[in-house]
Amino acid sequence: MKIIETDVMDVYIIEPQVFGDNRGWFMESWSQKKLDEAGLHYRFVQDNQSYSAHKGTLRGLHFQKGDAAQAKLVRCLRGAVLDVAVDLRKGSPTYKKWVAVELSDENKRQLLIPRGFAHGFLTLTDNVEFFYKVDNLYAPEAEGSIIWNDPELGIEWGIENPIMSEKDKRAPRLSESDIDFGLC
Repeated sequence: MKIIETDVMDVYIIEPQVFGDNRGWFMESWSQKKLDEAGLHYRFVQDNQSYSAHKGTLRGLHFQKGDAAQAKLVRCLRGAVLDVAVDLRKGSPTYKKWVAVELSDENKRQLLIPRGFAHGFLTLTDNVEFFYKVDNLYAPEAEGSIIWNDPELGIEWGIENPIMSEKDKRAPRLSESDIDFGLC
């Protein structure tokens, strides 16, 4: 397993070692031991999976507030996505900076996102299956979101009219939100 730092503090790309032969391939998709050895101490408690039927579907930018904040280890099981994490930790040297990584069933990359970040993804293909490991249980009362095209963040999604839920279309700008993450 290869752990790659990104330009945003505490966000890592995880590249598993893939072993292939004439039958197909095998990989270890997650190892508590290897993350601990790298100094990345997470204890995941819930797995989530989503399906998006159409290319151009955007989910996000989502987070959970307060004690319900979640770290995530995400990957694309089928298809491809542009995965985005935005640092919302006030006091962080990378506050309001974002990282975008293509995750796909082909490259098998994963993104490790700590607590205090907004997360979203744009499907680059039809029929996308997306998988999340989270270190805190879902708490609907702690749910929060930021509008995907907030000019203050300037995320380069590469799309102008994504397919979105009504809820995500109504998300506030960062400047209008009550988000108050410190360094986690």
